[in-house]
Amino acid sequence: MARKIVIASGKGGVGKTTIAVHIGCYLASRGARVVLCDGDFGLNNADLLLGVESKSAYDVVDVIEGRCRAKQALVRCPQSPNLFLLCSNRSEPERFVSAQSLKIVLEGLSPLFDFILIDAPSGLGDGFHRAASVAEEGLVITTPQVTALRDADKTVSALKNYRLKSVSIIVNRVEGERLVKGEIVSPQQIGELLRVPVFGVVPEIGALGGQGPVRHRAFTTLGKNLLTGEKKLYDPSKKYQGFFGGVRRVMKEFLS
Repeated sequence: MARKIVIASGKGGVGKTTIAVHIGCYLASRGARVVLCDGDFGLNNADLLLGVESKSAYDVVDVIEGRCRAKQALVRCPQSPNLFLLCSNRSEPERFVSAQSLKIVLEGLSPLFDFILIDAPSGLGDGFHRAASVAEEGLVITTPQVTALRDADKTVSALKNYRLKSVSIIVNRVEGERLVKGEIVSPQQIGELLRVPVFGVVPEIGALGGQGPVRHRAFTTLGKNLLTGEKKLYDPSKKYQGFFGGVRRVMKEFLS
């Protein structure tokens, strides 16, 4: 049976869907069979990030209303053959979909897959609660900014009400240089503030250097943690530490 993991965030723009896609791609690259369920029925864009926006013939509403089987609504991702996308209702975003209906669809797919990642809509609206109610584990995406942390705290509390097996956070867009200088809150401090384990750390997206899914070590570490139960964290500040790190910081300030 698949592990059903909801990936949520208190506010938009913190990179939730991007991280969900990268995690899915990594897990698929290691042989796991993965469904990424786009749980945002209003502002869905997982299909755009995966480059399959023109390949879906059906969506989750078609499954619920009996126009196709759940497997027929899955879109295989060309770059990751073990990764499948279950699109949200594209044609009628205002259509109400109950948590029970979504749960039935995902339970039907569960025996065929290893992971079902549910990309929840941002915030704590009906879409969030629908996604959380069908999951078994929760990952909350946040950034070190104060506004994001306050919203993440509310999201963590909401997920805990569902009594999931685990609720953890992933801290995104961590700038290593600012971390070394003490200009931003560290991921460890964020975990203490939110009273949950830090599952992963991802650097500022500009530091990814244009690398595609599964290639950056931050996403590799996240995926390995899910597969093996390890608790390793990527350290974005490492290259700014020590003698050579100091030289790098000085040169960056000189050239800026």
